Amino acid sequence: MPDTLQGIGVSPGLAAGLVVRMGPPPSLPAPRPVADPDKEVAVAVSALETVESGLRERAGAATGEAADILEALAMIAADPTLRQDAETRIRAGADAAHALRETFDGHREALAALGGYLAERAADLDDLANRAIAAALGLPMPGVPSPGHPFILVADDLAPADTAALDPSSVLALVTERGGPTSHTAILARSLGLPAVVGCGGALDLPDGVAATVDGTTGEVRAGVDEQEVAEVRARAAVERSRLEEGRGPGLTSDGHAVDLMVNIGSAADLAGVDLSDVAGVGLFRTEFLFLDRHDAPGLDEQVAAYAEAFRLFERGTIVVRTLDAGADKPLPFLGLPEEPNPALGVRGLRVARDRPEVLDTQLQAIALAAAETAADVWVMAPMVSTAPEAAGFAARARGFGLSTAGVMIEVPAAALRAGRFLDVVDFLSIGTNDLSQYTLAADRQTGGLADLLDPWQPALLQLIAGCAEAGKDSGRSVGVCGEAAADPLLAPVLVGLGITKLSMSPRGLPAVRAGLAAHSLADCRRLAGRALDAGDAAEARAAVLAETT
Repeated sequence: MPDTLQGIGVSPGLAAGLVVRMGPPPSLPAPRPVADPDKEVAVAVSALETVESGLRERAGAATGEAADILEALAMIAADPTLRQDAETRIRAGADAAHALRETFDGHREALAALGGYLAERAADLDDLANRAIAAALGLPMPGVPSPGHPFILVADDLAPADTAALDPSSVLALVTERGGPTSHTAILARSLGLPAVVGCGGALDLPDGVAATVDGTTGEVRAGVDEQEVAEVRARAAVERSRLEEGRGPGLTSDGHAVDLMVNIGSAADLAGVDLSDVAGVGLFRTEFLFLDRHDAPGLDEQVAAYAEAFRLFERGTIVVRTLDAGADKPLPFLGLPEEPNPALGVRGLRVARDRPEVLDTQLQAIALAAAETAADVWVMAPMVSTAPEAAGFAARARGFGLSTAGVMIEVPAAALRAGRFLDVVDFLSIGTNDLSQYTLAADRQTGGLADLLDPWQPALLQLIAGCAEAGKDSGRSVGVCGEAAADPLLAPVLVGLGITKLSMSPRGLPAVRAGLAAHSLADCRRLAGRALDAGDAAEARAAVLAETT
């Protein structure tokens, strides 16, 4: 009998094939005496440079979120602090490989202790360390195996650099034992259109070569299946792909209720090659990647050019620009912000303007100037807003630069609970489900053992979304979702049933969400929303909705 494993489905779709497990990281040999410290330092520096150049090369060949993540990792590898620390350890007697291991371990522990976004960077350091050690030892870079046939990739977890470089023609699906709905693995799997299941206990016990099926919607993994089941699942997957490819048109329920389907981008490059004919606009233009690899803030002219390039690609629709989402938990050297004991609860998002108002003012001016150069309908919104006065202050600031449509992100429970007051002073709300999940359930986004609490199907989170949507209905203003939850085709009808009017996601998520909405009337959506709200937890909510849609 096949073994059935249960994880969290984070990227929809079906797949069937042979399991191939991720190879282990390079093993460190026994420490050796260092006869020439200068030569050993050169080996360590060269290893870090090899990692950096390799990541930048892969970033140049990638697009969208994959390119952004790879570029951010390259920036970490280039950090001079790593080189200085490795040199110090070598001159104290360590060889290059052990010096790199100790250096990365020290930085990892420091970042992990801070929690939040920095804890995520700590996990990234593991991958960078393995790559640098492999380079120092003259070993092949660790990464995704190449068995010579399509396969289901199984791993403890996947580093962003590995996930970003996956070839969908070879990798049929992803299954990881760790990770959660907001992990890089989940985000990039959705952007690549790969079925994926994370937080799947027992996945690493699956032997290489065993036939398995993966359901990225339900989170079910069946191992040891026979050829007939493999063939049946592949046939169903092919039918589903064909159905999605044939789907066209705007977002509509089966009875014609309109839902704006929009895309999330980080730069103009993310729109290259994307069919925008049935897209209502850009629901989230992340601007922080223009700032991440800098020791000085980008100037006004540079920002105007970058924004205008994206605006020109979508002059017939709405583009919602999020101002800089950074701060002590996403450290940018030029901000000069002090270290904080708990960055996730510190100075981030709009709060940065308390200390550095000129950064926000320059950005708003640049957005306004870029908008004036194009015909795009540009909206602007601020992240991490907690009170109505903060929202009002941002809106007044934006309008002062000539940006007539100003809104805010809903990412903390305080904002969701006072959504009506917010809509008295701003023009729209956009819900970021990733952060709203972690603050509502008091569960760090990077703590794999709490992945079930971070599931966007949590009824408490859905209740907050419903309250925001109701406030939008009462005020006649738009309330959308731009978090990862918007890309879930099973959850999309629930969100619409709660009253959400806009769904913004990775472009690859559009066909499945469009089909998910078209399969239900507005009354169906409201009934499914009620089922999810009445559930005890995320798993029960998902199961209740799935039972009524299959």
